[in-house]
Amino acid sequence: MKMFATPEQFAAANKTNVETLLTLANNAFASTERFAALNLNTARSILEDGLANSKALLGAKDAQEFLGLQAALVQPLVEKAVAYNRSVYEIASQGQEEVSKLVEAQIAELNKNVAAALDKAAKSAPAGSDVAVAAVKSAIAAANSAYDSVSKAAKQVAEIAEANVAAATNATVKAVSATAKTASKKAA
Repeated sequence: MKMFATPEQFAAANKTNVETLLTLANNAFASTERFAALNLNTARSILEDGLANSKALLGAKDAQEFLGLQAALVQPLVEKAVAYNRSVYEIASQGQEEVSKLVEAQIAELNKNVAAALDKAAKSAPAGSDVAVAAVKSAIAAANSAYDSVSKAAKQVAEIAEANVAAATNATVKAVSATAKTASKKAA
């Protein structure tokens, strides 16, 4: 915890905290706004597609044409569902990334303040206390190193998960496309 020597330092620290909270709130609102827009656009598209698909199916002249239309309509629906899920994932990932950057900046500032406080304490500490100060600095360095390692590992896991989601999505679209083609050929 940082000790404040002047009211200006205290006010500056409070201002920084308020700015951080405002940034977090703005990020949350922006993500929520993007989710709402995505959901409204998706709902509108589903409604329009549902009406168009119903008209097309009702206009079928026989059972074969009906089955062929039904098979042909499946792929666009799956592709839209995949696109929607991709968009949700992107919005969530970007929001998480923005929060991570903010947290990293806060940790860097905290580390800087702790280091400054330790240096100041070391200068005014009694003789022989330099060993204790060095031990505290070493512990802080180890904690920072551990945090960096965990942060890098989390980023790698996120990248792997993103690659797996993309691969699974592409495989799903391909499988549905192949199934729809097979169904169309059987209906014809």
